[in-house]
Amino acid sequence: MNKIIDSHTHYNSREFDGRRDELLTGMLGGDSPVCGVIHAATDEASMLFGIEYAKRFGGFYTSIGFHPENANDLPEDPEGMLEEMLKRSDKICAVGEVGLDYHYEGYDREVQIRLLRMQTELAARHGLPLIFHCRNATEDFMSLMREYRPRGVVHCFSGSAETARELVSLGLYLGFGGVLTYHNSKRVKKAFAAVPEDRFLFETDCPYLAPEPYRGEICDSYMIEQVAQCGAEIRGTDADRLKELAAENTERLFGIRLQTES
Repeated sequence: MNKIIDSHTHYNSREFDGRRDELLTGMLGGDSPVCGVIHAATDEASMLFGIEYAKRFGGFYTSIGFHPENANDLPEDPEGMLEEMLKRSDKICAVGEVGLDYHYEGYDREVQIRLLRMQTELAARHGLPLIFHCRNATEDFMSLMREYRPRGVVHCFSGSAETARELVSLGLYLGFGGVLTYHNSKRVKKAFAAVPEDRFLFETDCPYLAPEPYRGEICDSYMIEQVAQCGAEIRGTDADRLKELAAENTERLFGIRLQTES
């Protein structure tokens, strides 16, 4: 059975210009092993992209949300904009990509926290899961997760096995992608080994973070195969089984059901 769902993509990125539609048509319209992708929005333009492409491709789902790196450049009424976006498509399956990012200077941390609170509360009102981003902000992020106990996924998880276990205990899922395959990613491998079978998703974060042996190239959803192969080695199981589990977990979290070919 073909059953690969990429739970975190950015097909709006300029790296796909000139071949985006052809790639998605081949991926989602025929004999491809990929049966679905979820677009992670980051700003107004990417939200509109996701809504448009969700209309065009059956296996394409999307989110609405403001990435923490956009906290300094928000519209006058970001909450109102999100509420309006939610009216535009029944294939909006999440609020995201939201979270905290303290990697770069020049971003007000309190503004990021307020933005995350607003979007977490909006998701709860609408019964939607969240797609979380966390970089160099573990302490504040974990504090908010303990406070809200939201439903969602921490994408591109790179924390410790201990943090992974706590996030799972709070009800969250964890997303794993190309970083899992990197030779120096021992901590991520340990975290993946610690996550229960019903709490991990596979993702690419494409066009970024291509797995080995494609590291440095433009990533796409077909490369989930390499992530699953690495995951199977870590857990001592079969890659096809992991792909099936990850797809089932993705469908459960986001409330979607995708057609597959047997």
